[in-house]
Amino acid sequence: MKIGIVGAGFVGSAAAYAMVMRGVGTEIVLVDRNDDLAVAQAEDIHHATPFAYPMPVNAGGYDALANSGVVVLAAGANQKPGETRLELLERNAAVFGDIIPHVLEAAPQAILLVATNPVDVMTQVSLGIARRITPDFPAGRVIGSGTVLDTARFRALLAKHLGISPKSVHAHVLGEHGDSEVLHWSGADAGAMPVSAFADEIRRPLTEAVRAEIDQGVRGAAGKIIKGKGATWYGIGGALARIVQAISDDERAVMTCSIVNPEVAGVENIALSLPRIVGVDGVIGTIHPHMDEQETAALALSAGILKEAVMSLGVG
Repeated sequence: MKIGIVGAGFVGSAAAYAMVMRGVGTEIVLVDRNDDLAVAQAEDIHHATPFAYPMPVNAGGYDALANSGVVVLAAGANQKPGETRLELLERNAAVFGDIIPHVLEAAPQAILLVATNPVDVMTQVSLGIARRITPDFPAGRVIGSGTVLDTARFRALLAKHLGISPKSVHAHVLGEHGDSEVLHWSGADAGAMPVSAFADEIRRPLTEAVRAEIDQGVRGAAGKIIKGKGATWYGIGGALARIVQAISDDERAVMTCSIVNPEVAGVENIALSLPRIVGVDGVIGTIHPHMDEQETAALALSAGILKEAVMSLGVG
């Protein structure tokens, strides 16, 4: 599958590099308003292919996206000093309003994978733009990276406490990719038993203090990284590569992606993350996990916060 990436900055280039390292796709095309940057990133990444998986890595204009199965949208503005979140949203919505028509003209059948923050709102914006072009554009073909990375962080920190491989931990982060995200503790498991029981079995109990530390580690990860180096890109680059792999290989993998949902926790028409079944047609199914009362209330709060943001843009 040919993969297009619009936005050749830190996130877009990290995603392309991760795809080459994982052998995702058959060709990668980078598009950026700065042609020299796109060319430089493509050449630099292509030089790594002898050490990983040989595939073409090219740069070009929007027409070079023709026949792409997935187009990653990693372009967008950075927040300016003193700029409000809504002002940033408005600027990025305008950027996407210019980009998406060009993308869909070149690759009308492509799945749009949104990476630009705030990703849930931008996913909803993207579907709205796509439907102005194609009114019946499926919601499952506009996917936000959502909490895929947050879920990975949750599993990694749980595994570290338990002293086991993260691949042996099953746990999800739901809702907004942001401050209101919900760690689904009641659904977490390891060794075919609830994670709390597993922790007790191996004498590494999940005390309230441990849970709070893991929660803060997940919720505060991006802020800590941004404080240290200004932005995050490797983690989200790897997450994007993993999502594209699930699409390209028609894995039907369960991943916490963001799409526009008809209704979640009493909030209608809102994009946020729930466990999704992801394959070659995009999101082909959604899982509504059992949650305890506190988690249900937290998810409703998260959905409400996101709804307020999209309503402020006039897209909700």
